[in-house]
Amino acid sequence: MPRPFRFGVNMFTIESGAGWRQRCRQAEQLGYDVLLVPDHLGFPAPFPPLIAAAEATERPRLGTFVLNAGFWNPALLAREVATTDLLTDGRLELGLGTGYVRDEHDRAGLPWGSPRERVDHLFRTVEELDRLFGDTEHAPQPAQRPRPPLLIGGNGPRMLRFAARHADIVAFTGARAAPGKPEGVLELLTPEALDDRLAVYRMAAADRAAPAELNVLVQQVLVTDDRRSKARELVGNHIGVDEEQALRVPTLLIGTAAQMAEQLREHRERYGFSYITVLDPFMETFAPVIEELKGS
Repeated sequence: MPRPFRFGVNMFTIESGAGWRQRCRQAEQLGYDVLLVPDHLGFPAPFPPLIAAAEATERPRLGTFVLNAGFWNPALLAREVATTDLLTDGRLELGLGTGYVRDEHDRAGLPWGSPRERVDHLFRTVEELDRLFGDTEHAPQPAQRPRPPLLIGGNGPRMLRFAARHADIVAFTGARAAPGKPEGVLELLTPEALDDRLAVYRMAAADRAAPAELNVLVQQVLVTDDRRSKARELVGNHIGVDEEQALRVPTLLIGTAAQMAEQLREHRERYGFSYITVLDPFMETFAPVIEELKGS
């Protein structure tokens, strides 16, 4: 029996408090299950918008997608997480990643480190959060025990093996650093490369008592009656996949709402992706797909 779909929207524009609350209510009305915020310099801070979203809505969960672990001291992060979970009445889902934009670290005066060092820091952060929340003397404690559900985002083998042991939700960005392009520029993984990532994860997760929920971030939602023509136009931007791959890769949705719904069913069958996240600009565009998949 496949896991039921959940739908999240990663929201990153705040022009006013009233506007933000209305945007959150709109997302709830459109059927989104999770309201998410990123963690980048130049964007709003992650935790205050989630508290405001909780006050404006009733049903959706609220999450970080994802925190840059390099920005955070684990003890201070534990305080933020517990406080936010309390103020949102236990609706928080904590997403963590290593970060991938060196310029943000430079501007913040924070060390960048090698890929191994960044991954090591994320590992220490998760382990310290578990230690602190497992200590009954630690304050504050989150509303959810022993802690809010943990989402870990990444594609590298070490990250996937760690996520297999520790994460409640494993997020596949489906992208990698673009060769020969400036740091922080990403390109899409091919369907076959994503198969390889899933194979690494599944081998590491074989002994889990309960399977994790698998998430994928959809980069673009493109409505069209001519899927192939739209794919051909898209790959002209050198996104890392060819025309045939663009029609199959789970990080792109191309077609009518019914066709996109069928694509998501196929991706759930092939990859196990049941938790689907779209970006803020596509919130309304994707809503008819949610309607197509309601209850499935």
